[in-house]
Amino acid sequence: MLTIWVTGGAGFIGSHLVRHLVRQKPDCRIITIDALTYAGHLANIADVLHASNHVFLKTNIADASALREVWDSYPPDWIFHLAAESHVDRSILSPLDFVYTNVVGSVNLLEIARQRWKGHSDVLFYQVSTDEVYGSLGETGFFTESTPYNPRSPYSASKAAADHFVRAYGHTYGIPYIISNCGNNYGPYQFPEKLIPLTITHLIERKPIPVYGEGKNVRDWIYVEDHVRAILLLAERGKRGHTYLIGARNTRPNIEVVAYLCDLYDEITNTQNSRSLITYVKDRPGHDFRYAIEPSSHLFALGWAPKVSFEEGLRETLLWYLSHPEWIEAVRSEEYTQYYIQQYKERLG
Repeated sequence: MLTIWVTGGAGFIGSHLVRHLVRQKPDCRIITIDALTYAGHLANIADVLHASNHVFLKTNIADASALREVWDSYPPDWIFHLAAESHVDRSILSPLDFVYTNVVGSVNLLEIARQRWKGHSDVLFYQVSTDEVYGSLGETGFFTESTPYNPRSPYSASKAAADHFVRAYGHTYGIPYIISNCGNNYGPYQFPEKLIPLTITHLIERKPIPVYGEGKNVRDWIYVEDHVRAILLLAERGKRGHTYLIGARNTRPNIEVVAYLCDLYDEITNTQNSRSLITYVKDRPGHDFRYAIEPSSHLFALGWAPKVSFEEGLRETLLWYLSHPEWIEAVRSEEYTQYYIQQYKERLG
């Protein structure tokens, strides 16, 4: 029986991946590993939590001894590594937290794999990374597989470091790996601090919607289910020791995304003038201007293509949040409230 770990499996992207694996691989044992910090919640995987081929373990990847105990009980054949601090704003406030989880935690996993996977060639360490490691683009151009790393925030620096460690362990110790760098994900179960769910929850609650600067910063968006399909395809058929870029060729300025959501909310709920909630606030330090991905041609050669248009994805996402108010309340803890006050109180006056 193939044993598959998903670190960070109770988070946003990880939970979508876990649900796919549990349902599509009934003959495999799926081990979800998550520390259940502010952005990881069992509610995200409630529908598969007690499946016969699924085990959840509350474990922090930064705790090497705890990881070794988990390995002894459930030695993995594949590891999908998604456990990470992932919000740029939080990395500006607390950069050491990102070093602790994203760098030290990743190396802990790699070090145990180095020790336990000796002589195994049919294993896989899959590192899920971000386009932010490549830095910032100007008005034109795209990130490609040959773009040099140029991280510009504590978050992107920590992810870049983790990527480099994966490659170093692959080269030095022969660990079979794949790295994929993806753009901004969106969809159901995303923690409310991110742009799209933050906008949606504030629309529902009729609160000011904070937009940094003039809202002209550009991001490359992909629906989370399209991203997960790409991950699974690359794990099955991708070349070991290779890096892939996953994207939907969908770049939008932040203000365009927010304004579209306001209009969509008005249409769906028969509300008026939601754009009046948009509030421009002081920009964050070092805010990268533009990200844009040229997806790896090998992905398309394998038969992958994004299925969900941005408009369709935003509608599905908005409808999901509207129909899950209990999830919103469950995940917004006192810690999130304090973070939000710290991040936006002065900006919103």
